[in-house]
Amino acid sequence: MILYLRARRVPLALAASVGAAALIWALWLTLSTERDVILLLVVLAVTLMVAVLSTTLAAPDEDLERTAALHWPWRRLLHLLGALAVVLVVLLATQPTGARFGPVALVVRDAAGLLGLTALCATVVGAARAWFLPVGWAITAAMFPQTSTWGALATWPGQPHTSRSAAVVAAVLAVTGLVAYGLRGAARRD
Repeated sequence: MILYLRARRVPLALAASVGAAALIWALWLTLSTERDVILLLVVLAVTLMVAVLSTTLAAPDEDLERTAALHWPWRRLLHLLGALAVVLVVLLATQPTGARFGPVALVVRDAAGLLGLTALCATVVGAARAWFLPVGWAITAAMFPQTSTWGALATWPGQPHTSRSAAVVAAVLAVTGLVAYGLRGAARRD
């Protein structure tokens, strides 16, 4: 397990993702008079953490990993669920503090959906570029949320936590990404 985590640069990714969330938290705590972090920064914190953790979705030598006599799908599933747990634990640990990321439903929805989208992208284009689409989509959606039905579906990360359509899109992306990455893993580099 230690070799698996080191080969995928998990310790460095953990430090960077937790550091990014801590920086946003500290800045909000210092510079704002409000307790609740605004929606844009919540989405940004989730997106940054997911983007940094996406670098752990493939090992440097993918061919060697594929030839191993280990059953990889359940390891990949646990890897994604562990990444989700890291994002949720770090961001939701701020609930009792003076600056909190929330509401909880928003953090859970965006973390699961963006991590699923990242895993799906890793399956299609590889882990090195898996963060491009989720980061672009989340930032655009948070900056320009739409209120129409189709607009709410397209901008699901930036929708309020009460949006059922955003929750459905996030759930579909989470399950699809989890299954696709679990079965196939990251796309091979050419």
